[in-house]
Amino acid sequence: MNTFSIVFLAALALATATRLWLAMRHVNHVRAHRERVPDAFEREIDLPSHQKAADYTCARTRFAMIDLLVGVAILLALTFGGGLQWLHEVSAVWLGNGIPRGLLLIALAGLLLTLLDLPSDLYRNFVIEQRFGFNKLTPGLFFADLLKSLLVGALLILPLVAVILWLIRELGVHWWVYAWAVTVLYGWFAQLIAPTVIAPLFNKFSPLQDPELKSRVERLLKRCGFKVKGLMVMDGSRRSAHGNAYFTGFGASKRIVFFDTLLARLHPAEVEAVLAHELGHFKLRHIVKRLLLSSTLSFGFFWVLHFLMEQSWFYGGLGVAAPSAAMALVLFMLALPPFTFLLQPLGALYSRKHEFEADQYAAQNASAGDLVSALIKLYRDNASTLTPDPLHSAFHDSHPPAAARIARLQKA
Repeated sequence: MNTFSIVFLAALALATATRLWLAMRHVNHVRAHRERVPDAFEREIDLPSHQKAADYTCARTRFAMIDLLVGVAILLALTFGGGLQWLHEVSAVWLGNGIPRGLLLIALAGLLLTLLDLPSDLYRNFVIEQRFGFNKLTPGLFFADLLKSLLVGALLILPLVAVILWLIRELGVHWWVYAWAVTVLYGWFAQLIAPTVIAPLFNKFSPLQDPELKSRVERLLKRCGFKVKGLMVMDGSRRSAHGNAYFTGFGASKRIVFFDTLLARLHPAEVEAVLAHELGHFKLRHIVKRLLLSSTLSFGFFWVLHFLMEQSWFYGGLGVAAPSAAMALVLFMLALPPFTFLLQPLGALYSRKHEFEADQYAAQNASAGDLVSALIKLYRDNASTLTPDPLHSAFHDSHPPAAARIARLQKA
């Protein structure tokens, strides 16, 4: 164990303890407000619905605490317990040094992590979501999705990793600049093909048929000067009772997608207001800003990876005695989260700022009242807590708390 081992363990302990403390605060705060609906919502949300949301939130948060500890145990087993070293030795039996062996190591690590996460995913869907009436997955559909996710992930990620490993081998000290550029461009390409190639592998998409809603949406798009390839309805009810709507794609592949569960719950005017909010993200260039921010951050991460890859203490400090470019990629992805966790509130704050701005755009181009009523229905039907712990929310919530969001919209 070297100095980096101690630094890593300290960062892991701090991040884990902080996350557990925040989760306990969240559970206690939600339970303390379980018996009374907040004044801003008492006309629209009854006490049983509020209590269901509190119980659902507490159940998910308690399980997240257990899942966190399991994840820490897995991380320690892979590093200090010799798990990654064993994967290296397994890959060495099958292949000699080179890019194929590096790809095998990364594929084995990804498959192992997926299998280790499987019990948590099963419990989350078939116990917690089932208990509160949200799960619509069958075991067959769950495992079909898992298999397709593994195949799609392999087809998307392994070619990119192969290119990065080739750049490391061929370009010397400046490989990381080219690897960063390739990764950013490849990420944009993946988002371009996602709506038309990847998403249909998991869900069925059909054109929006409701004439009143379609007319409203088309008028809204015309007012906002926004063009899309299609207005689609997704069969989200096959997997979950939760509802949502989103934009996806770029250029010719850009489309609006409504969950069928969302359309079943909201009136056309409310759907229009929700869509106006989503339009706000595009018209205010939030998507572009986030892409630029993530690209900038990834530039820094690639530089750090380039530096660590040359340091023997990086490998030894995480229990690996076989340095390689592929092993450095795996170790970096595993070791990074504990060091970046305390920066998480900055990302959440930035995201919540965009949500407030998109709400304001919706209020200017649709009806603030309809957006308020739509959000309240979604909070109620999705069992979203109305009383999150403020500090937990600051770390984990990409959207503003319900009370703050509704209050701003009511002023509008």
